[in-house]
Amino acid sequence: MAESLADRKRRARRILDGLARMYPGARIELESSTPLELLVATILSAQCTDQRVNQVTAGLFPKYRTARDWAAIPPARLEREIHSTGFYRAKTKSILGMARALVERHAGLVPRTLEELVELPGVGRKTANVVLGNAFGIPALAVDTHVFRVSQRLGLARSDDAEKIHDQLCQVLPRPRWTQASHLLILHGRRVCAARKPACPTCPILALCPWSGKTKAVPAAPGARRRAG
Repeated sequence: MAESLADRKRRARRILDGLARMYPGARIELESSTPLELLVATILSAQCTDQRVNQVTAGLFPKYRTARDWAAIPPARLEREIHSTGFYRAKTKSILGMARALVERHAGLVPRTLEELVELPGVGRKTANVVLGNAFGIPALAVDTHVFRVSQRLGLARSDDAEKIHDQLCQVLPRPRWTQASHLLILHGRRVCAARKPACPTCPILALCPWSGKTKAVPAAPGARRRAG
């Protein structure tokens, strides 16, 4: 029998509770101290690890503090400075365009609405939601590759389109917990529910997961227990 929306909402809350117990310190791993820094860091994080982005921004943020500072950087210089994050030409174009738009349209300040954020060059819905949820404390659900994968395995959403996954998740997850849910699902996707070999036997929410592709515990080799003793 198909799961009703009410039942899925109840299961979603139990999933969040279980993940929150496993990852009590779940938070964004990109380091920033202002909304503008987080916006830049999130743009840089595309197809790049948060650790690498943090290494790069540690040298950038003390030099470029305002949108005007970022808008004035010569493209060739910024390309060199962010080269190690990958796709540096496209990211340079996005960051410079975003900074110029902030100066021209928003007096250099990062806007606080989804509609205004996604109008900035290089800022999509995911990036906007990262900023809203983590810089401004506005409940927002960011769908990255981990959230996209894990939420479908958990049967909380189903689509080939990230925006539809976002909208379905917003239906079943409590609004006050949207930002937390992003962090929990991302961490779970990195540490347990990996793309190729998920560690299902160690999963704290295994009983709540309907995915048919669960992995099983690898049996110990004959005599292994005896040798270990």
